[in-house]
Amino acid sequence: MEKKLLSEHYHKKEYHTLAGYKSFGGYKDLESAFSKRPEEIVQMVKDSGLRGRGGAGFPTGVKWGFLPDNSEPRYLLCNADEGEPGTFKDRLIMEKAPHQLIEGMLISAWGIQSHKSYIYIRGEYQNCIHVMEEAIKEAYSAGYLGKNICGSDFQHDMDIYIGAGAYICGEETGMISSLEGKKGQPKLKPPFPAVKGYLEKPTIVNNVETLAAVVPIIRDGVEAFRSIGTEKSPGTKFFSVSGCVKKPGNYEVPLGYPLMDLIELAGGLREGRKLKAVIPGGTSAPVLTAEECEKADMDFESLSDLGSMLGSGAVIVMDDSCSMVDMLSVIENFYHHESCGQCTPCREGTGWLSKVINNILKGQGRIQDLNLIQGISENMMGRTICALSDAAALPAISFVTKFREEFETHIRETLAQRKSGALSA
Repeated sequence: MEKKLLSEHYHKKEYHTLAGYKSFGGYKDLESAFSKRPEEIVQMVKDSGLRGRGGAGFPTGVKWGFLPDNSEPRYLLCNADEGEPGTFKDRLIMEKAPHQLIEGMLISAWGIQSHKSYIYIRGEYQNCIHVMEEAIKEAYSAGYLGKNICGSDFQHDMDIYIGAGAYICGEETGMISSLEGKKGQPKLKPPFPAVKGYLEKPTIVNNVETLAAVVPIIRDGVEAFRSIGTEKSPGTKFFSVSGCVKKPGNYEVPLGYPLMDLIELAGGLREGRKLKAVIPGGTSAPVLTAEECEKADMDFESLSDLGSMLGSGAVIVMDDSCSMVDMLSVIENFYHHESCGQCTPCREGTGWLSKVINNILKGQGRIQDLNLIQGISENMMGRTICALSDAAALPAISFVTKFREEFETHIRETLAQRKSGALSA
């Protein structure tokens, strides 16, 4: 069953307004946070075990602890770019509960002592942009942003920055470059953003869901948060379930929730169909076979043990009507298009993967191309500034390895069709 730490009131129309949010206890946790020292907030988030909900799963409180102990201005950046295919949970949070995000950001800003934040929203999310702009205006008018917040001596200003639809700007250093008005390309680390980030100042970058999750930690306490989920993956998580299910959508469940139960929560498969495969964490995550899905729990450790990853929580379900060749072609065309071109293995590798797989799809492939795909992918991994190259290589390896027979059958059948004239070259 669903466990709703964040989305309990999302179905209530008025919840997106300041008055509606406050009627359900909104901003009381911010007032409670001001009664604690900033270092206590950081320690609570660290003790809660909250892990980044954007993809990497890095412990949030640990990341905050990397900030240097100096007097430099600090920035808090909310990553709302949400470019991972299959992911649409941050959109839900911003549209249904914009003040929940703002409150989470303000509590976080108090903890890390930041007086300025930006919400970097992908340009395609026009409704999110409108809703967040209205919510920020309401927060300023009510004294939750600006000077002397909640009667304290704390000051914080918040703005929205609109991205231009580049997947690579979802990577934190690429996002920072874009925010600075530069070409959105990732940077080498170290230095990490916590030490030298936006405008070369200490910067914390967190995902929308991560920052919203700070609110129930302050509200309910560390032990209550840790009582949900697993020991190493505590709390709840939004999963964006799409593909061959009857009720695609966002589902908030405890981490560690069985994958097969999540599919059933989303209505199960369409009538007369069998499960074929699932991508559990966005298209950059290695695919799971139907047999592996039976053993999969939706947490960082379980999926890692199966050779995949939780990622952004985008669960793409495929039944026996789906072509794995077609699916991989779509994935690799995307990564080829979105590569920023900075690193040769990514720039050239994504192009070659896309070309070879498209040739197979069109009936111009060879059996040896499957080994070529594997070789290209292996030469791409771990050799670039950011993880986009790996994001293209991992699904390619997993698709071709786990569904090799289907790829070989497609190559043989389309080759026979071409020779017979049934398929044009």
